[in-house]
Amino acid sequence: MAMLRPARAEDLPAVTAIYNDAVARTTGTFDTEAKTLDQQREWFEKHGASHPVIVAEEGGRVVAWASFSPWSDRCAYARSAEVSVYVEEAARGRGLAGELLDELLRLGRAAGVKQAMARITAGNESSLRLHARRGFVETGRLKRVGEKFGRILDVHILQLSLEDAS
Repeated sequence: MAMLRPARAEDLPAVTAIYNDAVARTTGTFDTEAKTLDQQREWFEKHGASHPVIVAEEGGRVVAWASFSPWSDRCAYARSAEVSVYVEEAARGRGLAGELLDELLRLGRAAGVKQAMARITAGNESSLRLHARRGFVETGRLKRVGEKFGRILDVHILQLSLEDAS
């Protein structure tokens, strides 16, 4: 059973390795070059209570992570944040992504995030299902905006309101 907790600086090597595997082998990110530990440290330091980073740890080892990041650096978007969830290959298929996303959404609500956003590459059916199960809806699709591994790719834009319905 995985333990979910806030990420710490000492988790960055594992977080970076998980992310870099996705960079090298998937279209789950449109980065095409591996991140350095210094780059990930800079990314991590931009996060805090309003944009949490959490990890799933098993047997003392980080096997997955999730984060809220600013949707845009323009101030009017401050109430919106983008979700990211990455699970190392050996830990996939056990529900960790869902556990992380549920906890991230809980933390986001508590931190005042009003709109959770996700960009998911067309064809990434598992990620689309993961988000749909939590109430995310597609609000748009960007056609042919990315190119990776020799493929031209669309991106689904998904959104979940975290605002109270009252």
